[in-house]
Amino acid sequence: ASRERSLVMAFSRFLFPVAASLLAVAHAFSPLSTPMSLRLRTSAGVSCSSLKAPRGFRTGAASLLSMAGKESHAPTAMNWDELGSVHWGSVETDYMYVSECKEGGEWKRGEIKPYGNIHISPRAGVMNYGQGVFEGMKAQRTADGRIVLFRPDRNARRAAYGAERNVMPPVPPEMFVQAVKDTVLANAKWVPPYGKGSLYIRPIVVGTGPILGVGAAPSYHFIVFVSPVGTYFKGDQLTPIKLKIEDKFSRAAVGGTGGTKSIGNYAGSLLPQTLAKKAGYANVLYLDAKESKYLEEVGTSNVFVVKGNRISTPPTRGGGDPNDTILEGVTRESIMQLARDLGYEMVEERIPYTALWDADEAFTVGTAVVLSPIGSVTHQGKVKEWSYAGGGGAGPASRRLYEALTGIQTGRLPDPYGWAVYLD
Repeated sequence: ASRERSLVMAFSRFLFPVAASLLAVAHAFSPLSTPMSLRLRTSAGVSCSSLKAPRGFRTGAASLLSMAGKESHAPTAMNWDELGSVHWGSVETDYMYVSECKEGGEWKRGEIKPYGNIHISPRAGVMNYGQGVFEGMKAQRTADGRIVLFRPDRNARRAAYGAERNVMPPVPPEMFVQAVKDTVLANAKWVPPYGKGSLYIRPIVVGTGPILGVGAAPSYHFIVFVSPVGTYFKGDQLTPIKLKIEDKFSRAAVGGTGGTKSIGNYAGSLLPQTLAKKAGYANVLYLDAKESKYLEEVGTSNVFVVKGNRISTPPTRGGGDPNDTILEGVTRESIMQLARDLGYEMVEERIPYTALWDADEAFTVGTAVVLSPIGSVTHQGKVKEWSYAGGGGAGPASRRLYEALTGIQTGRLPDPYGWAVYLD
């Protein structure tokens, strides 16, 4: 089978440039020399758009799925060895997806447009009252060059209940997932090669209509844009990080928006994060707002604690429950499933921060950070450092779970869960 696949790939490398040249000639002499259109598939009751695609795109469902494998969509956008030297998320790509919804209406036909600024009123709901949610996702390449997403349906679900919590029209899940797929394919050349990074995907739903009195905006935008990224923290992916246990600031409280990716949650975290980084920490580990005793989450990710064969993580109810102060992370959910299937006792429970001093390992997980071992934590001057951190590596459970997760995300390992969504 591998020999047959190699022959097919070799033939494809010969065929695609020839076909592309013939299409270019035909296009040059065609009276229909305008950009071709693509058709979006969205959920029932939501109209789909014809969107302008970059020249060279082939149209139709079959070609949408296959174009990422074409040579014109190979990872040629930049020198990938330089990706680690640029600020995380700072690289701008070619295209973005944009859709609009009026108050009480349905989401309009979305379009793939050249990446750029959007025009909104100074009275926009998001600018005055922070009415908005966002998601974080990644597209990666397999060793043979295929492009793959990881559980986009879970992000679509979370974005929907987050929008409802912020009194915004939820984007139908099918529309959300298709918009993500189309944005990635439009920027396929920006998906780094296997082992060189990933394409970070940022969907946002924001109130862009003008309103000065406190209330829901009269219109909204759903936008998806992307940026190629390397590791989130300094060093390689499994370099242990140093965290400050935050005892002055709180991330969220019961009854608030801590269980959603509301943008205001992150604005409030910037000051403690900035102070921690100035003091030499990678980020902060938040405690509960009521007692300042129990672990909640890191500023960018969920936290796990390992003791023997037992792995624990703070609990969530999920679905945007107002009692949640911890985000229902997609990576968190995946790690919990993998831990159980690898034979660990996986428990959701309230964890006092003092349990870290008796733990064998601790790590943090999220889309951006993937899985990062915690090398040390500091609380009011008292430090806990793990022995594996001295060698710049990870503990055995952290490493085993990291390999299992990234193996599925990049097609290196079988996916018995159906989490990987291939775009070619």
